[in-house]
Parts: sequence; C-alpha cells; structure tokens
Amino acid sequence: MSQPAVVNFAPEPLSVELRRIGIPEIGPEDVLLEVAAVGVCGSDIHQWQGRQSWPVNYPVVLGHEFAGIVQKVGERVAAWAPGDRVVSETAAIVDLDSPMTRRGLYNLDPARRGFGAAADGGMTKYVRVPARCLHRVPDRVPWEKAALTEPCCVAYNAVVANSPVAPGDRVVVLGPGAVGLLCAAVARLRGAEVGVVGLQQDRLRLNTAQAYGCTAILGDALEWARATDGLGADVVIDAAGVSASLETALRLARPAGWITKVGWGGQPLGCSLDPLVQKNLTLRGSFSHNWPVWERTIELIASGRLDLGPIIGGIWPLEHWQQAFQQMDDRAVVKAVLKP
Repeated sequence: MSQPAVVNFAPEPLSVELRRIGIPEIGPEDVLLEVAAVGVCGSDIHQWQGRQSWPVNYPVVLGHEFAGIVQKVGERVAAWAPGDRVVSETAAIVDLDSPMTRRGLYNLDPARRGFGAAADGGMTKYVRVPARCLHRVPDRVPWEKAALTEPCCVAYNAVVANSPVAPGDRVVVLGPGAVGLLCAAVARLRGAEVGVVGLQQDRLRLNTAQAYGCTAILGDALEWARATDGLGADVVIDAAGVSASLETALRLARPAGWITKVGWGGQPLGCSLDPLVQKNLTLRGSFSHNWPVWERTIELIASGRLDLGPIIGGIWPLEHWQQAFQQMDDRAVVKAVLKP
C-alpha cells in the first residue's frame, strides 16, 4: 500500500513535491499514527526554498507539527492503544543515554534530530512515531488546534522556562511570525504589557498581535520600550532571527534586562556586543521544548486560555500544500494547517 506525502527530495530550491510513499513499518517501541492535521512551519518553507541552516536527510517527508489517532502500537508499548487522540513531540531521534536526556533535557541532546528533516514527518497519512513522543489530546481540542501545540511549546519554553517575565513587565517581541505572536500571547498570560514589532509587510500579522491584547509597533520600538521610566524593556524576545534584530534587542533592553533569542538565522552577527556588557544584560537562547512544557501547554490550549484562533489562517487538503506554503510565505496568513 502507498500514501501521498509532501516530500523534500533534494537541497536545491523548490525540491518539494507530492509523492507516493509506502506506509511505514513500526518497531516495538513505536506507534503508527494516522495524521489528522499538520501545521506548516517556517522551517518547512525554508526547506521548500532551499535556504535552511540545518542538515536534512533527503528524501524526507516534511512536517513536525502534527496530531492524530493511534492506529497500531508496537509490542513493547503499554501506555497507548488504537483510537487514542495524541499529539507528537518533534524529537524523532535522541540518545537515551546522553547526560542531557537523562536530565530530561533531551531537546538539548547533541544527537537530537527532528521529524521533517532527519526523519519522515507528518505531511502524509500515516507516520511512525516513537511512543515516548506522544501526549494525550482532550476530546474538546479540535485537530487544527492540536496540531499547533508544537509552536505553542516553543513559545512557552522561551517565555516561561527561559525568560523572567513577571506581571507588569514591559516586554518587546521582535518578529510577528507564528512563534513571535505566540510568545506575545504567553507573555500576556504572564501579566506583561507586550509590544510586537514588525515591518510594513507585517501589517496583517500585527493585527493578530492586537487580537492578543498587545501593542502593534511598526518600525522603531524604542519610545514604547522606554515609556515607563525611560530605561527600556524588561525583557526582549528576539523571534525574528536576523542579525539586525539582536542589535535592536540590545538597544531596547533596559540595564540589567533580559534578551531571549528564539529565532534562527544563519547570518554573521555584524554588530558590537558592547551594549551587552555596558548594560549588564542577560542574553539567553531558547531551543525546542521537553515533556513538562508539552503537558502545561496542552492544558493551556484545552482550557482556552491560550487561544489559537487568531493565528490559524486556513485549512488546506494535503494535495494543496503548495498553496498553503505560498500563503504563509506571502505573509497572507500566520499559520496554515494541512489535513491529509
């Protein structure tokens, strides 16, 4: 038997197409997951355009934001059964004996490799998933929202686990992509005043920031950051990733403030880090997520406190993947969702 899949087959730009692939065999500690919905990530767009900065195991099925129903379980899987509604983490490959994994920080294991790049992802009908990756999804969470748990976990990890955001803080988020907007939403849940910074082409996405109760800022955010006591933002979340955004973050942060960098970018830094020293700033990276982050994030989504409605720009059948990718690349939607 075969199934359709969105496959990235070579490093050259636009080397993605809909292909027929076999239904995977599962191992003793895996499940076979029937995908109900899969989110399109900016990293999928980057691989489509051939401009990613991470290794890819070609050919590979794209998609690391997916949820669905367990169809079959391996012989050593006891916690899951056919019919269970689940969402999958992204760490398809980890070294279970590494020091980071043993601490529960398998997202930081140097051997970690993800779905959609190193292992076949969820832009297909059936995907093989290690049972350790699964989390239960309550019946009240629709599939299109369940599939977006992963970027919500990225935001939760950046804002809650890796930033000291407190009620009343002034927080600036640079970059109104999906992760930036979700960081802003989580910071609002923490009780912060949040400004989201974008460019002229980001106007539609900045409207989404306002839907989350944030201030939309076109261009320079310095005046907004200094509006209270003239010193700057307590926390700056760099979700844009380009070198210029980190330089901006150094300018916006107050003395003894905090910068969390969650956005990826392969360019050289291109600016002085002297403000980091002069202001006694803390600069911290935030990568991926782990089990407790997923459990807390699922609860936020299921309770409705983290509303994903504002960022979902549309749902497309798998066969129309290219239209969904293009809509995101054109910034016409924040998040596109595919349904196999």
